[in-house]
Amino acid sequence: MSDQYSEKNDSKAVSNNDAEVPIEGDVYNVTDHGADSQLKRQLGSRHISMIGLASSIGMGLWLGSGTSLMHAGPAGIFIGYLLSGSVIWSVSHSIGEMSILYPLPSAFVQWTNIFVDKSAGFALGWAYWLSFWITIANELQGAVTVINFWTDAVPVAAWITIFWLIIIGVNVGAVKWFAEIEVVAATIKFGFIFIVIISGIVLSAGGGPKGGYPARPGGTMGFQFWNEMPFINGFKGFLSVMPTCIFALSGSENAGLVAAETNNPLRSVPKAVKSMWVRLSLFYILGSLIVTINVSPKDSNLFGGSGTNASPFVIMYRNDGVAPLAHIMNAVILVSVLSTGGISGYGGSRILVGLSQLGMAPKVFQNTDSWGRPWWGLAPTLIIGGGLSYLNVSNSGSTVFGWFSNLTSLFTLFGWGMICLSHIRMRLAWKAQGRSVAELPWKSWAFPWAAYWGLFWCCLLIVVEFYLAVWPLGDKPSAKNFFANYLSVVAIVILYIGAKIYYRGRRWNNILDIDLDGSRRFYAPKDEEGRESFVKKWLKFPTKH
Repeated sequence: MSDQYSEKNDSKAVSNNDAEVPIEGDVYNVTDHGADSQLKRQLGSRHISMIGLASSIGMGLWLGSGTSLMHAGPAGIFIGYLLSGSVIWSVSHSIGEMSILYPLPSAFVQWTNIFVDKSAGFALGWAYWLSFWITIANELQGAVTVINFWTDAVPVAAWITIFWLIIIGVNVGAVKWFAEIEVVAATIKFGFIFIVIISGIVLSAGGGPKGGYPARPGGTMGFQFWNEMPFINGFKGFLSVMPTCIFALSGSENAGLVAAETNNPLRSVPKAVKSMWVRLSLFYILGSLIVTINVSPKDSNLFGGSGTNASPFVIMYRNDGVAPLAHIMNAVILVSVLSTGGISGYGGSRILVGLSQLGMAPKVFQNTDSWGRPWWGLAPTLIIGGGLSYLNVSNSGSTVFGWFSNLTSLFTLFGWGMICLSHIRMRLAWKAQGRSVAELPWKSWAFPWAAYWGLFWCCLLIVVEFYLAVWPLGDKPSAKNFFANYLSVVAIVILYIGAKIYYRGRRWNNILDIDLDGSRRFYAPKDEEGRESFVKKWLKFPTKH
Protein backbone atom coordinates (compact mmCIF):
# COMPACT_ATOMS: atom_id res chain seq x y z
CA MET A 1 0.00 0.00 0.00
CA SER A 2 1.38 3.37 -0.96
CA ASP A 3 0.44 6.82 0.26
CA GLN A 4 2.33 8.65 -2.41
CA TYR A 5 0.37 11.43 -4.11
CA SER A 6 0.44 11.87 -7.87
CA GLU A 7 -0.90 14.64 -10.05
CA LYS A 8 -3.98 14.05 -12.19
CA ASN A 9 -6.19 16.76 -13.66
CA ASP A 10 -4.57 19.29 -11.27
CA SER A 11 -5.90 17.33 -8.27
CA LYS A 12 -4.38 14.77 -5.93
CA ALA A 13 -4.77 11.02 -6.25
CA VAL A 14 -3.39 8.13 -4.24
CA SER A 15 -2.24 4.73 -5.44
CA ASN A 16 -3.23 1.62 -3.51
CA ASN A 17 -1.99 -1.67 -4.94
CA ASP A 18 -2.26 -0.29 -8.46
CA ALA A 19 -5.78 1.02 -7.73
CA GLU A 20 -5.91 4.79 -7.85
CA VAL A 21 -7.91 6.68 -5.25
CA PRO A 22 -10.48 8.75 -7.14
CA ILE A 23 -10.00 12.47 -7.23
CA GLU A 24 -12.76 15.07 -7.18
CA GLY A 25 -15.01 14.45 -10.14
CA ASP A 26 -14.14 10.75 -10.37
CA VAL A 27 -16.65 8.05 -9.53
CA TYR A 28 -16.03 4.57 -8.26
CA ASN A 29 -17.60 1.62 -6.51
CA VAL A 30 -16.23 0.00 -3.35
CA THR A 31 -18.11 -3.27 -3.85
CA ASP A 32 -19.20 -5.33 -6.80
CA HIS A 33 -22.92 -5.67 -6.17
CA GLY A 34 -24.37 -4.38 -9.38
CA ALA A 35 -23.37 -0.76 -9.86
CA ASP A 36 -21.02 -1.73 -12.66
CA SER A 37 -21.71 -3.78 -15.76
CA GLN A 38 -20.14 -4.49 -19.14
CA LEU A 39 -21.72 -1.31 -20.49
CA LYS A 40 -19.17 1.37 -21.38
CA ARG A 41 -19.20 4.77 -19.66
CA GLN A 42 -18.72 6.84 -22.79
CA LEU A 43 -21.38 9.52 -22.43
CA GLY A 44 -21.03 13.05 -21.10
CA SER A 45 -23.25 15.83 -19.80
CA ARG A 46 -24.56 17.00 -23.18
CA HIS A 47 -25.49 13.43 -24.13
CA ILE A 48 -27.62 12.81 -21.07
CA SER A 49 -29.22 16.26 -21.27
CA MET A 50 -30.07 15.98 -24.96
CA ILE A 51 -31.21 12.34 -24.77
CA GLY A 52 -33.43 13.33 -21.87
CA LEU A 53 -34.78 16.10 -24.10
CA ALA A 54 -35.19 13.98 -27.22
CA SER A 55 -36.66 10.82 -25.70
CA SER A 56 -40.07 12.27 -24.89
CA ILE A 57 -40.54 14.50 -27.95
CA GLY A 58 -42.18 12.16 -30.43
CA MET A 59 -45.51 11.03 -31.78
CA GLY A 60 -47.43 11.74 -28.58
CA LEU A 61 -46.77 15.47 -28.80
CA TRP A 62 -46.63 16.12 -32.53
CA LEU A 63 -49.51 13.85 -33.61
CA GLY A 64 -51.36 12.80 -30.47
CA SER A 65 -52.09 16.43 -29.60
CA GLY A 66 -54.49 16.48 -32.54
CA THR A 67 -56.56 13.63 -31.12
CA SER A 68 -56.55 15.24 -27.69
CA LEU A 69 -57.63 18.60 -29.11
CA MET A 70 -60.50 16.94 -30.95
CA HIS A 71 -61.71 14.98 -27.89
CA ALA A 72 -61.24 17.53 -25.10
CA GLY A 73 -60.98 20.99 -26.65
CA PRO A 74 -58.25 23.64 -26.19
CA ALA A 75 -58.64 24.07 -22.43
CA GLY A 76 -58.82 20.31 -21.92
CA ILE A 77 -55.53 19.55 -23.67
CA PHE A 78 -53.76 22.53 -22.09
CA ILE A 79 -54.76 21.54 -18.55
CA GLY A 80 -53.90 17.92 -19.36
CA TYR A 81 -50.32 18.87 -20.23
CA LEU A 82 -50.05 21.13 -17.17
CA LEU A 83 -51.08 18.28 -14.88
CA SER A 84 -49.02 15.55 -16.50
CA GLY A 85 -46.08 17.98 -16.73
CA SER A 86 -46.19 18.59 -12.98
CA VAL A 87 -46.06 14.82 -12.45
CA ILE A 88 -42.98 14.19 -14.60
CA TRP A 89 -41.29 17.27 -13.14
CA SER A 90 -41.73 15.69 -9.70
CA VAL A 91 -40.53 12.32 -10.98
CA SER A 92 -37.43 13.93 -12.51
CA HIS A 93 -36.30 15.16 -9.11
CA SER A 94 -36.53 11.64 -7.72
CA ILE A 95 -34.61 10.35 -10.75
CA GLY A 96 -31.93 13.01 -10.28
CA GLU A 97 -31.18 12.16 -6.66
CA MET A 98 -31.19 8.39 -7.13
CA SER A 99 -29.45 8.13 -10.51
CA ILE A 100 -26.47 10.04 -9.10
CA LEU A 101 -26.28 7.82 -6.03
CA TYR A 102 -27.25 4.60 -7.84
CA PRO A 103 -26.53 4.91 -11.60
CA LEU A 104 -27.57 1.37 -12.55
CA PRO A 105 -28.20 -0.12 -16.03
CA SER A 106 -31.96 -0.47 -15.57
CA ALA A 107 -32.20 2.40 -13.08
CA PHE A 108 -35.74 2.46 -11.69
CA VAL A 109 -36.08 -1.34 -11.98
CA GLN A 110 -33.11 -1.89 -9.69
CA TRP A 111 -34.16 0.97 -7.41
CA THR A 112 -37.55 -0.69 -6.96
CA ASN A 113 -35.85 -4.01 -6.28
CA ILE A 114 -33.61 -2.46 -3.62
CA PHE A 115 -35.97 -0.05 -1.87
CA VAL A 116 -39.47 -1.46 -2.39
CA ASP A 117 -39.83 -5.13 -3.19
CA LYS A 118 -38.19 -7.72 -5.41
CA SER A 119 -41.53 -8.77 -6.90
CA ALA A 120 -42.38 -5.16 -7.74
CA GLY A 121 -38.96 -4.80 -9.37
CA PHE A 122 -39.58 -7.92 -11.44
CA ALA A 123 -43.02 -6.69 -12.56
CA LEU A 124 -41.72 -3.21 -13.35
CA GLY A 125 -38.75 -4.48 -15.36
CA TRP A 126 -40.66 -6.79 -17.63
CA ALA A 127 -43.58 -4.36 -17.92
CA TYR A 128 -41.22 -1.59 -18.99
CA TRP A 129 -39.58 -3.83 -21.54
CA LEU A 130 -43.03 -4.46 -23.04
CA SER A 131 -43.58 -0.69 -22.97
CA PHE A 132 -40.43 -0.01 -24.96
CA TRP A 133 -41.26 -2.29 -27.85
CA ILE A 134 -44.83 -0.98 -27.90
CA THR A 135 -43.36 2.52 -28.19
CA ILE A 136 -41.13 1.42 -31.07
CA ALA A 137 -44.20 0.09 -32.88
CA ASN A 138 -46.15 3.28 -32.18
CA GLU A 139 -43.37 5.56 -33.42
CA LEU A 140 -43.00 3.48 -36.59
CA GLN A 141 -46.68 3.79 -37.41
CA GLY A 142 -46.39 7.50 -36.58
CA ALA A 143 -43.64 7.82 -39.17
CA VAL A 144 -45.96 6.25 -41.76
CA THR A 145 -48.69 8.77 -40.88
CA VAL A 146 -46.21 11.62 -41.32
CA ILE A 147 -45.10 10.31 -44.73
CA ASN A 148 -48.71 10.03 -45.88
CA PHE A 149 -48.91 13.82 -45.71
CA TRP A 150 -46.68 13.83 -48.78
CA THR A 151 -47.68 10.61 -50.54
CA ASP A 152 -49.70 7.46 -50.04
CA ALA A 153 -48.42 5.76 -53.18
CA VAL A 154 -46.00 3.51 -51.27
CA PRO A 155 -47.52 0.56 -49.34
CA VAL A 156 -47.65 1.00 -45.56
CA ALA A 157 -45.67 -2.22 -44.99
CA ALA A 158 -42.83 -0.90 -47.17
CA TRP A 159 -42.55 2.34 -45.18
CA ILE A 160 -42.64 0.43 -41.88
CA THR A 161 -39.78 -1.79 -43.09
CA ILE A 162 -37.68 1.18 -44.22
CA PHE A 163 -38.12 3.09 -40.96
CA TRP A 164 -37.61 -0.06 -38.91
CA LEU A 165 -34.22 -0.56 -40.60
CA ILE A 166 -33.31 3.07 -39.79
CA ILE A 167 -34.07 2.54 -36.08
CA ILE A 168 -32.04 -0.67 -36.13
CA GLY A 169 -29.15 1.16 -37.82
CA VAL A 170 -29.14 3.87 -35.14
CA ASN A 171 -28.88 1.26 -32.39
CA VAL A 172 -26.30 -1.11 -33.87
CA GLY A 173 -23.55 1.50 -33.97
CA ALA A 174 -21.28 2.28 -31.04
CA VAL A 175 -23.08 3.76 -28.02
CA LYS A 176 -21.33 7.09 -28.52
CA TRP A 177 -22.46 7.21 -32.16
CA PHE A 178 -26.02 6.54 -31.03
CA ALA A 179 -25.72 9.38 -28.51
CA GLU A 180 -24.38 11.80 -31.12
CA ILE A 181 -27.26 10.99 -33.49
CA GLU A 182 -29.74 11.66 -30.70
CA VAL A 183 -27.98 14.93 -29.87
CA VAL A 184 -28.48 16.05 -33.47
CA ALA A 185 -32.15 14.97 -33.41
CA ALA A 186 -32.73 16.78 -30.11
CA THR A 187 -31.08 19.92 -31.49
CA ILE A 188 -33.43 19.88 -34.49
CA LYS A 189 -36.48 19.47 -32.24
CA PHE A 190 -35.34 22.07 -29.74
CA GLY A 191 -34.36 24.59 -32.39
CA PHE A 192 -37.59 24.34 -34.37
CA ILE A 193 -39.89 24.74 -31.36
CA PHE A 194 -38.86 28.41 -31.20
CA ILE A 195 -39.96 28.84 -34.82
CA VAL A 196 -43.25 27.11 -33.99
CA ILE A 197 -43.94 29.39 -31.01
CA ILE A 198 -43.03 32.66 -32.75
CA SER A 199 -44.75 31.84 -36.02
CA GLY A 200 -47.80 30.48 -34.18
CA ILE A 201 -48.23 33.77 -32.34
CA VAL A 202 -47.90 35.71 -35.59
CA LEU A 203 -50.44 33.49 -37.40
CA SER A 204 -52.88 33.68 -34.49
CA ALA A 205 -52.72 37.47 -34.66
CA GLY A 206 -53.63 37.36 -38.37
CA GLY A 207 -50.12 37.92 -39.67
CA GLY A 208 -50.17 35.03 -42.14
CA PRO A 209 -50.76 35.23 -45.91
CA LYS A 210 -54.51 34.67 -45.47
CA GLY A 211 -54.82 37.00 -42.49
CA GLY A 212 -56.87 34.42 -40.59
CA TYR A 213 -58.22 30.92 -40.91
CA PRO A 214 -61.09 29.88 -43.19
CA ALA A 215 -62.54 28.24 -40.08
CA ARG A 216 -63.17 31.66 -38.53
CA PRO A 217 -63.91 34.24 -41.28
CA GLY A 218 -64.75 37.60 -39.85
CA GLY A 219 -64.16 36.36 -36.32
CA THR A 220 -61.72 37.42 -33.69
CA MET A 221 -58.16 36.21 -33.60
CA GLY A 222 -56.18 34.58 -30.80
CA PHE A 223 -58.29 32.72 -28.28
CA GLN A 224 -61.45 32.40 -30.35
CA PHE A 225 -61.53 28.61 -30.06
CA TRP A 226 -61.07 28.92 -26.29
CA ASN A 227 -64.11 31.21 -26.18
CA GLU A 228 -66.26 29.05 -28.44
CA MET A 229 -65.42 25.52 -27.26
CA PRO A 230 -62.93 25.42 -24.36
CA PHE A 231 -64.02 21.92 -23.35
CA ILE A 232 -65.44 19.20 -25.57
CA ASN A 233 -67.19 16.13 -24.14
CA GLY A 234 -67.11 17.67 -20.67
CA PHE A 235 -65.10 16.24 -17.80
CA LYS A 236 -64.94 12.82 -19.43
CA GLY A 237 -63.40 14.41 -22.50
CA PHE A 238 -60.71 15.96 -20.32
CA LEU A 239 -60.02 12.61 -18.64
CA SER A 240 -59.75 10.95 -22.04
CA VAL A 241 -56.74 13.06 -23.04
CA MET A 242 -54.68 12.09 -19.99
CA PRO A 243 -53.42 8.79 -21.50
CA THR A 244 -52.19 10.68 -24.56
CA CYS A 245 -50.56 13.39 -22.41
CA ILE A 246 -48.81 10.75 -20.30
CA PHE A 247 -47.73 8.89 -23.44
CA ALA A 248 -46.36 12.14 -24.89
CA LEU A 249 -44.23 12.67 -21.78
CA SER A 250 -43.17 9.02 -21.44
CA GLY A 251 -39.49 8.58 -22.06
CA SER A 252 -38.48 11.57 -19.95
CA GLU A 253 -37.37 9.05 -17.33
CA ASN A 254 -34.79 7.59 -19.74
CA ALA A 255 -32.19 10.00 -18.33
CA GLY A 256 -32.00 7.56 -15.41
CA LEU A 257 -31.07 4.73 -17.77
CA VAL A 258 -28.39 6.78 -19.53
CA ALA A 259 -26.71 7.61 -16.19
CA ALA A 260 -25.18 4.12 -16.04
CA GLU A 261 -23.20 4.89 -19.21
CA THR A 262 -22.28 8.44 -18.23
CA ASN A 263 -18.73 9.39 -17.28
CA ASN A 264 -19.78 11.33 -14.21
CA PRO A 265 -23.46 11.29 -13.18
CA LEU A 266 -22.82 13.92 -10.49
CA ARG A 267 -21.91 16.45 -13.17
CA SER A 268 -24.36 15.48 -15.91
CA VAL A 269 -27.58 14.36 -14.20
CA PRO A 270 -28.34 17.62 -12.30
CA LYS A 271 -28.17 19.53 -15.59
CA ALA A 272 -30.76 17.19 -17.11
CA VAL A 273 -33.03 17.58 -14.08
CA LYS A 274 -32.72 21.38 -14.02
CA SER A 275 -33.51 21.60 -17.74
CA MET A 276 -36.75 19.64 -17.32
CA TRP A 277 -38.82 22.79 -16.79
CA VAL A 278 -37.49 24.22 -20.07
CA ARG A 279 -38.62 21.15 -21.99
CA LEU A 280 -42.00 21.14 -20.29
CA SER A 281 -42.68 24.84 -20.80
CA LEU A 282 -41.42 25.10 -24.39
CA PHE A 283 -42.68 21.90 -25.93
CA TYR A 284 -45.75 20.88 -23.99
CA ILE A 285 -47.21 23.98 -22.35
CA LEU A 286 -46.39 26.64 -24.94
CA GLY A 287 -46.53 24.11 -27.78
CA SER A 288 -50.04 22.97 -26.87
CA LEU A 289 -51.12 26.58 -26.33
CA ILE A 290 -49.97 27.53 -29.83
CA VAL A 291 -51.99 24.65 -31.28
CA THR A 292 -55.14 25.57 -29.36
CA ILE A 293 -55.14 29.19 -30.56
CA ASN A 294 -54.51 28.27 -34.19
CA VAL A 295 -56.30 25.00 -34.94
CA SER A 296 -59.99 24.31 -34.59
CA PRO A 297 -60.92 21.16 -32.61
CA LYS A 298 -63.45 20.53 -35.38
CA ASP A 299 -60.84 20.39 -38.16
CA SER A 300 -61.44 17.09 -39.97
CA ASN A 301 -57.77 16.75 -40.93
CA LEU A 302 -56.58 16.35 -37.34
CA PHE A 303 -54.91 13.05 -36.47
CA GLY A 304 -57.81 10.74 -35.66
CA GLY A 305 -60.25 12.66 -37.84
CA SER A 306 -61.79 11.81 -41.20
CA GLY A 307 -59.32 13.80 -43.32
CA THR A 308 -55.58 13.56 -43.92
CA ASN A 309 -54.76 12.67 -40.28
CA ALA A 310 -52.00 15.27 -40.10
CA SER A 311 -50.26 16.82 -37.12
CA PRO A 312 -52.05 19.91 -35.72
CA PHE A 313 -48.75 21.78 -36.08
CA VAL A 314 -48.69 21.00 -39.81
CA ILE A 315 -52.38 21.92 -40.14
CA MET A 316 -51.64 25.28 -38.50
CA TYR A 317 -49.24 26.21 -41.31
CA ARG A 318 -51.19 24.65 -44.16
CA ASN A 319 -54.51 26.27 -43.28
CA ASP A 320 -52.93 29.71 -43.26
CA GLY A 321 -51.11 29.22 -46.55
CA VAL A 322 -47.55 28.86 -45.22
CA ALA A 323 -46.78 25.71 -47.21
CA PRO A 324 -42.96 25.75 -46.82
CA LEU A 325 -43.22 25.71 -43.01
CA ALA A 326 -45.85 22.95 -43.19
CA HIS A 327 -43.40 20.72 -45.08
CA ILE A 328 -40.48 21.60 -42.80
CA MET A 329 -42.64 20.92 -39.74
CA ASN A 330 -43.60 17.53 -41.15
CA ALA A 331 -39.93 16.69 -41.72
CA VAL A 332 -39.07 17.68 -38.13
CA ILE A 333 -41.87 15.42 -36.88
CA LEU A 334 -40.47 12.54 -38.95
CA VAL A 335 -37.04 13.02 -37.36
CA SER A 336 -38.71 13.19 -33.93
CA VAL A 337 -40.66 9.96 -34.15
CA LEU A 338 -37.69 8.02 -35.53
CA SER A 339 -35.48 9.48 -32.77
CA THR A 340 -37.93 8.40 -30.07
CA GLY A 341 -38.15 4.93 -31.61
CA GLY A 342 -34.36 4.66 -31.54
CA ILE A 343 -34.19 5.68 -27.88
CA SER A 344 -36.84 3.06 -27.06
CA GLY A 345 -34.59 0.37 -28.55
CA TYR A 346 -31.75 1.66 -26.38
CA GLY A 347 -33.92 1.75 -23.24
CA GLY A 348 -35.42 -1.70 -23.77
CA SER A 349 -32.03 -3.34 -24.12
CA ARG A 350 -30.73 -1.65 -20.94
CA ILE A 351 -33.78 -2.81 -19.00
CA LEU A 352 -32.87 -6.40 -19.95
CA VAL A 353 -29.27 -5.83 -18.81
CA GLY A 354 -30.52 -4.70 -15.41
CA LEU A 355 -33.00 -7.58 -15.09
CA SER A 356 -30.20 -9.98 -15.88
CA GLN A 357 -28.00 -8.43 -13.18
CA LEU A 358 -30.80 -9.02 -10.70
CA GLY A 359 -31.16 -12.67 -11.73
CA MET A 360 -34.60 -11.95 -13.23
CA ALA A 361 -33.55 -12.63 -16.83
CA PRO A 362 -30.98 -14.98 -18.44
CA LYS A 363 -27.37 -14.02 -17.73
CA VAL A 364 -26.64 -13.78 -21.43
CA PHE A 365 -28.46 -10.40 -21.53
CA GLN A 366 -25.53 -8.87 -19.61
CA ASN A 367 -23.07 -9.60 -22.38
CA THR A 368 -21.81 -6.71 -24.49
CA ASP A 369 -19.25 -6.45 -27.25
CA SER A 370 -16.11 -4.31 -27.25
CA TRP A 371 -18.14 -1.25 -28.24
CA GLY A 372 -20.49 -1.64 -25.29
CA ARG A 373 -23.49 -2.87 -27.30
CA PRO A 374 -25.73 -5.37 -25.43
CA TRP A 375 -26.68 -7.40 -28.49
CA TRP A 376 -28.75 -9.96 -26.61
CA GLY A 377 -30.95 -7.18 -25.27
CA LEU A 378 -31.06 -5.10 -28.46
CA ALA A 379 -32.09 -7.89 -30.83
CA PRO A 380 -35.37 -9.01 -29.18
CA THR A 381 -36.40 -5.42 -28.36
CA LEU A 382 -35.96 -4.20 -31.93
CA ILE A 383 -37.37 -7.33 -33.57
CA ILE A 384 -40.54 -7.53 -31.47
CA GLY A 385 -41.14 -3.77 -31.56
CA GLY A 386 -40.72 -3.64 -35.33
CA GLY A 387 -42.85 -6.72 -35.88
CA LEU A 388 -45.69 -5.31 -33.78
CA SER A 389 -45.80 -2.18 -35.95
CA TYR A 390 -47.23 -4.18 -38.86
CA LEU A 391 -50.58 -4.05 -37.06
CA ASN A 392 -50.81 -0.67 -38.79
CA VAL A 393 -51.14 -2.39 -42.17
CA SER A 394 -54.69 -3.60 -41.53
CA ASN A 395 -55.86 -0.89 -39.10
CA SER A 396 -55.97 2.91 -39.23
CA GLY A 397 -53.01 4.76 -37.74
CA SER A 398 -55.14 6.61 -35.20
CA THR A 399 -56.78 3.38 -34.02
CA VAL A 400 -53.43 1.69 -33.46
CA PHE A 401 -52.13 4.84 -31.78
CA GLY A 402 -55.06 4.75 -29.37
CA TRP A 403 -54.37 1.16 -28.41
CA PHE A 404 -50.64 1.64 -27.98
CA SER A 405 -50.73 5.00 -26.20
CA ASN A 406 -53.23 3.70 -23.62
CA LEU A 407 -51.11 0.61 -22.95
CA THR A 408 -47.87 2.59 -22.79
CA SER A 409 -49.31 5.32 -20.55
CA LEU A 410 -50.31 2.71 -17.94
CA PHE A 411 -46.85 1.15 -17.96
CA THR A 412 -45.41 4.66 -17.68
CA LEU A 413 -47.61 5.59 -14.71
CA PHE A 414 -46.56 2.38 -12.95
CA GLY A 415 -42.91 3.21 -13.62
CA TRP A 416 -43.19 6.83 -12.50
CA GLY A 417 -45.03 5.75 -9.35
CA MET A 418 -42.32 3.22 -8.50
CA ILE A 419 -39.61 5.86 -9.01
CA CYS A 420 -41.32 8.21 -6.54
CA LEU A 421 -41.99 5.38 -4.07
CA SER A 422 -38.37 4.18 -4.33
CA HIS A 423 -37.15 7.72 -3.62
CA ILE A 424 -39.40 8.04 -0.57
CA ARG A 425 -38.27 4.68 0.83
CA MET A 426 -34.61 5.38 0.03
CA ARG A 427 -34.78 8.54 2.13
CA LEU A 428 -36.62 6.67 4.91
CA ALA A 429 -33.91 4.00 4.93
CA TRP A 430 -31.20 6.67 4.82
CA LYS A 431 -32.65 8.32 7.91
CA ALA A 432 -33.50 5.09 9.77
CA GLN A 433 -29.94 3.83 9.36
CA GLY A 434 -28.54 6.97 10.95
CA ARG A 435 -27.23 8.75 7.87
CA SER A 436 -27.27 12.47 7.29
CA VAL A 437 -28.88 14.12 4.27
CA ALA A 438 -25.62 16.08 3.96
CA GLU A 439 -23.92 12.83 2.87
CA LEU A 440 -25.97 12.69 -0.33
CA PRO A 441 -23.88 13.80 -3.34
CA TRP A 442 -26.88 15.73 -4.75
CA LYS A 443 -30.11 16.60 -2.94
CA SER A 444 -33.47 17.43 -4.49
CA TRP A 445 -34.76 20.68 -3.00
CA ALA A 446 -38.30 19.49 -3.82
CA PHE A 447 -38.21 16.41 -1.55
CA PRO A 448 -40.50 15.11 -0.05
CA TRP A 449 -43.53 16.93 -1.43
CA ALA A 450 -42.60 16.40 -5.09
CA ALA A 451 -42.18 12.65 -4.62
CA TYR A 452 -45.54 12.37 -2.85
CA TRP A 453 -47.22 14.57 -5.49
CA GLY A 454 -45.93 12.35 -8.29
CA LEU A 455 -46.91 9.13 -6.49
CA PHE A 456 -50.41 10.42 -5.72
CA TRP A 457 -51.21 11.39 -9.30
CA CYS A 458 -49.74 8.19 -10.76
CA CYS A 459 -52.07 6.13 -8.56
CA LEU A 460 -55.07 8.35 -9.28
CA LEU A 461 -54.53 8.36 -13.05
CA ILE A 462 -54.33 4.55 -13.12
CA VAL A 463 -57.80 4.58 -11.54
CA VAL A 464 -58.96 7.17 -14.09
CA GLU A 465 -57.81 4.97 -16.94
CA PHE A 466 -59.76 2.06 -15.43
CA TYR A 467 -62.88 4.24 -15.57
CA LEU A 468 -62.20 5.08 -19.23
CA ALA A 469 -61.54 1.43 -20.06
CA VAL A 470 -64.90 0.39 -18.60
CA TRP A 471 -66.85 3.41 -19.92
CA PRO A 472 -64.90 4.61 -22.99
CA LEU A 473 -65.55 7.98 -24.56
CA GLY A 474 -67.95 7.68 -27.49
CA ASP A 475 -68.42 3.92 -27.20
CA LYS A 476 -70.28 1.33 -25.17
CA PRO A 477 -68.70 -0.79 -22.41
CA SER A 478 -67.30 -4.06 -23.76
CA ALA A 479 -64.66 -6.64 -22.93
CA LYS A 480 -62.82 -5.68 -26.13
CA ASN A 481 -62.59 -2.01 -25.12
CA PHE A 482 -61.55 -2.90 -21.59
CA PHE A 483 -58.66 -5.16 -22.55
CA ALA A 484 -57.59 -2.93 -25.44
CA ASN A 485 -57.19 -0.05 -22.99
CA TYR A 486 -56.32 -1.72 -19.68
CA LEU A 487 -54.33 -4.81 -20.65
CA SER A 488 -51.17 -3.21 -19.23
CA VAL A 489 -52.49 -3.30 -15.67
CA VAL A 490 -53.61 -6.91 -16.12
CA ALA A 491 -50.07 -7.77 -17.27
CA ILE A 492 -48.50 -5.91 -14.32
CA VAL A 493 -50.74 -7.70 -11.80
CA ILE A 494 -49.99 -11.12 -13.32
CA LEU A 495 -46.24 -10.41 -13.29
CA TYR A 496 -46.34 -9.18 -9.71
CA ILE A 497 -48.41 -12.08 -8.36
CA GLY A 498 -46.29 -14.61 -10.24
CA ALA A 499 -43.08 -13.09 -8.84
CA LYS A 500 -44.58 -12.94 -5.35
CA ILE A 501 -45.41 -16.63 -5.45
CA TYR A 502 -41.94 -17.46 -6.78
CA TYR A 503 -39.90 -15.32 -4.37
CA ARG A 504 -42.17 -15.85 -1.34
CA GLY A 505 -40.78 -12.75 0.33
CA ARG A 506 -42.26 -10.26 2.79
CA ARG A 507 -44.62 -7.62 1.45
CA TRP A 508 -41.97 -4.90 1.22
CA ASN A 509 -38.27 -4.75 2.03
CA ASN A 510 -37.53 -3.82 5.64
CA ILE A 511 -36.22 -0.25 5.83
CA LEU A 512 -33.50 -1.27 8.29
CA ASP A 513 -32.33 -4.18 6.12
CA ILE A 514 -31.93 -2.20 2.89
CA ASP A 515 -28.29 -2.22 1.70
CA LEU A 516 -27.54 1.44 0.97
CA ASP A 517 -23.97 0.87 -0.22
CA GLY A 518 -24.07 -2.34 -2.24
CA SER A 519 -24.92 -0.67 -5.55
CA ARG A 520 -23.90 2.84 -4.62
CA ARG A 521 -21.59 5.05 -6.64
CA PHE A 522 -19.16 7.05 -4.48
CA TYR A 523 -17.75 10.46 -5.37
CA ALA A 524 -14.53 12.04 -4.15
CA PRO A 525 -15.06 15.28 -2.15
CA LYS A 526 -14.30 18.64 -3.72
CA ASP A 527 -12.53 20.26 -0.78
CA GLU A 528 -8.98 19.39 0.32
CA GLU A 529 -9.92 18.60 3.92
CA GLY A 530 -12.77 16.35 2.84
CA ARG A 531 -10.52 14.62 0.31
CA GLU A 532 -7.90 13.77 2.93
CA SER A 533 -10.55 12.20 5.16
CA PHE A 534 -11.97 10.44 2.14
CA VAL A 535 -8.58 8.95 1.23
CA LYS A 536 -8.13 7.49 4.72
CA LYS A 537 -11.53 5.81 4.56
CA TRP A 538 -11.00 4.64 1.00
CA LEU A 539 -7.71 2.93 1.78
CA LYS A 540 -9.50 0.68 4.29
CA PHE A 541 -11.45 -1.04 1.53
CA PRO A 542 -10.12 -4.17 -0.25
CA THR A 543 -7.73 -3.87 -3.15
CA LYS A 544 -10.42 -4.40 -5.80
CA HIS A 545 -12.41 -1.14 -6.03
